[in-house]
Amino acid sequence: MENNCQIFRLISEQYSEINHGISFNFDFLEANVLNIMLLLFGLIYVLKQFLGSILIIRQEKVLFAINECEEKLDQAKSRLSESEKQLEQTQIIINQIMTDAEITAQKVRESILEKGKLDVNKLIDTSKASISIAENQIKQEIKQQITALAIQKVGILLKSQVDTAMQAKMIDDNILKLRGDI
Repeated sequence: MENNCQIFRLISEQYSEINHGISFNFDFLEANVLNIMLLLFGLIYVLKQFLGSILIIRQEKVLFAINECEEKLDQAKSRLSESEKQLEQTQIIINQIMTDAEITAQKVRESILEKGKLDVNKLIDTSKASISIAENQIKQEIKQQITALAIQKVGILLKSQVDTAMQAKMIDDNILKLRGDI
């Protein structure tokens, strides 16, 4: 302690030599240090009650705010739990919808394939009918051509075998037949 006082004394002496008139007084009674200490302790005692009541009010407000925050936290946790349950239910519904959609898509796919098969079969039947009709028409044309060729050939043969006398006799015979029918 004495060392500290000596250090302060040396510093104050050095400082007073530089700045004439300012010095550090180590006499406690003369410097009113006791009076200042008593005043300081009195202020602390008086202000302790005043500040204590303010601090108690402030502490109550802080505790009330903490309780409110805890209640809000509990509410938020319950809302989070409800939201998670709703999310799980939504996931179940989404999975069901996806399953139903896949089943429906499969049924539509099968229906389209079945309709396509029916359409193909109709086209095949229509094609067969068209081919059959075309074959019949071609057969008719061939028969007509054969008949025309046969008539033409018979005509050529008749012309080559029938002379004018034979023609006249055939005409007369036909005329007589016609008179008999009339």
